[in-house]
Amino acid sequence: MKTKNNKSTGALGEEAVAQFLIEADCEIIERNWRIREGEIDIIALNPTGIFSFVEVKTRSSVAFGHPFEAINRDKAHRMQRLALAWLATHGCLGCEYQIDVAAVLIQANGKHTIEYRENLL
Repeated sequence: MKTKNNKSTGALGEEAVAQFLIEADCEIIERNWRIREGEIDIIALNPTGIFSFVEVKTRSSVAFGHPFEAINRDKAHRMQRLALAWLATHGCLGCEYQIDVAAVLIQANGKHTIEYRENLL
């Protein structure tokens, strides 16, 4: 049951970040793109024509640490490899891109906050 709850919490966070990006005039290109090495939560094209590969970390509390703490150097480098794989498979090698991270905290009443950090690497 815990896993199902974690998945629904994650889905809520991803949806909130997708809406956040849309409101910032970004175009959502793809969600939950997956290959053997991992998954990219959200791929967006921002208004300046730069692809954003977004890792979304969602928590219902900070009891186990802030969501940003889940992004270590290895995770950031995996995100970069995944981004390059996406660019290669979509004929976009050489396109400008950045790795972004969104931290979503969901309160018990359903309200949420989003902290968004661009260009992690």
